Amino acid sequence: MAVVTPEQITGKVRKRGRVDKAYYAFLLPSLVLFSLAITLPALMGIFYSFTNSVGFGDFSFTGLINYVALFSDPTILGAYGFTIGFSLVTVAVVNAVAFLLAIGLTSRIRAKVALRALFVLPMVVSGIVIAYVFNFLFSNSLPAAASALGIAPLEQSLLANPNLAWVAIVIVTAWQAIPSTILIYIAGILSIPSDVYEAAALDGASSTRQLWSITVPLTAGYILINVIIGFKNFLNSYDIIVGLTDGGPGTSTTSIAMSIIKGFTNGDYAYQMANATIFFLIAMLIALLQLRVTRGKARV
Repeated sequence: MAVVTPEQITGKVRKRGRVDKAYYAFLLPSLVLFSLAITLPALMGIFYSFTNSVGFGDFSFTGLINYVALFSDPTILGAYGFTIGFSLVTVAVVNAVAFLLAIGLTSRIRAKVALRALFVLPMVVSGIVIAYVFNFLFSNSLPAAASALGIAPLEQSLLANPNLAWVAIVIVTAWQAIPSTILIYIAGILSIPSDVYEAAALDGASSTRQLWSITVPLTAGYILINVIIGFKNFLNSYDIIVGLTDGGPGTSTTSIAMSIIKGFTNGDYAYQMANATIFFLIAMLIALLQLRVTRGKARV
């Protein structure tokens, strides 16, 4: 009995390698909107980074002066140092905690489905709302509790301490980022055939040995994806930092995104456009690395 394909039914049999023009018709509006909203402003920003423009009025070309000044500006270098350091620490914390929680949420425990739903709740809450809630906790509740318990180091708000404010930012950022990371790890752990664990158990492998010899190696691709995506996202941190410290005390927690946005309102338009261009190139390199990983070793 002959099998009739959907293409034969619609009469739209296409040659191999050819794309129906209807696809381009659906793609065109999105392409136009993306070009007008993203590509064109980005190209204009790169253009203005070679000028002395303040965002309006006349301007003149200054060449690479803005870019040269960036590498000798302690404020900008400090923002890059804080952002990269904060991102590295947060990536480590998020992935370690999320991986352990994912193992627990895929084990044979009661109400694990309800617990999974509970753990992903922070993911749907706005970052700025989370930041203001934790700001109150760090500024009022935690110092009050520390005073009652006699814990002197915590009697002062962490957000007012230039040496510890970044710790509070890591805690809050991790609290919001862990749920999405858990979901990816759960998908990776559930993709491992149960036969592998059964065979290991028959050979006398303990739970710890199964974790290090089976779970971790077989979820290595998922770990790479979470690390790269997380690092790229944390480099763009803005709302949580604004809600917690607004870049302070002083400039100790000013991120790259904050320095760029504040510069736009302080008359440093062209200078911060150069900063944004450098930041864009860094983000592009990370995105290319992410594509290479997801298309190669990592299989989700």
